[in-house]
Amino acid sequence: MNFFTKLAIGAAVALTFMATGASAEIACNAEGDCWHVKDRIEYKPEFGVRIHPDDWKWKESEHYRWRDHEGRGYWRNGIWIDIH
Repeated sequence: MNFFTKLAIGAAVALTFMATGASAEIACNAEGDCWHVKDRIEYKPEFGVRIHPDDWKWKESEHYRWRDHEGRGYWRNGIWIDIH
């Protein structure tokens, strides 16, 4: 494998990582449920969902919990609500 082939493969891997890593966010509701959001979702204000960057961490005095779930949606009253 020559230098330019290795360079092209390295660039492709870096771009793939940047593209997938940039879209990750953390969503939390007022009840303290938090989950990772892989795709950009427009949550309606009445859903009560706040979006944070992927590196966000809650403070020790705050009461949040992880409730990851596959798919597009949000937690409400302990139930996962799908968004289509």
